[in-house]
Amino acid sequence: MPDTTAPLPSGPLHQHSPARLRAINTVRWIAFASVIGLIVLGLLWELMLAPLKGGTGMLALKVIPLTLGITGLLRHRMYTVRWLSLLVWLYFTEGTMRAFSDAGLSQILAGIEVVLSLVLFTACSVYVRLRLKDKARPPA
Repeated sequence: MPDTTAPLPSGPLHQHSPARLRAINTVRWIAFASVIGLIVLGLLWELMLAPLKGGTGMLALKVIPLTLGITGLLRHRMYTVRWLSLLVWLYFTEGTMRAFSDAGLSQILAGIEVVLSLVLFTACSVYVRLRLKDKARPPA
């Protein structure tokens, strides 16, 4: 007969302890702020602060995939957090490349993009770990 009192490793949020729920929410809001920061940075960078010379501003469209993750983050969707943790590496790569190839303000903005990308990846990783960790596991 299976043990029905054992906690499920990936159950709904209400099965977590209050302390874990606070940590999950904190990390989720950090991820959310990072996504908003990357969106705002991408738009300002490509449309106002340091657009490419002779460009049409079409590079600002790079933020569209990030906007798709906002709702999922607000609703605690694990699928969204997981694909955001993969998507963010495109922004990290762009930031790294432009930090070494551009000059002036664009180089500084690229550095900010790298930092925001790393913060988002870390927040997504911690969020997934907290959500999937066994709840109320007795010490060995």
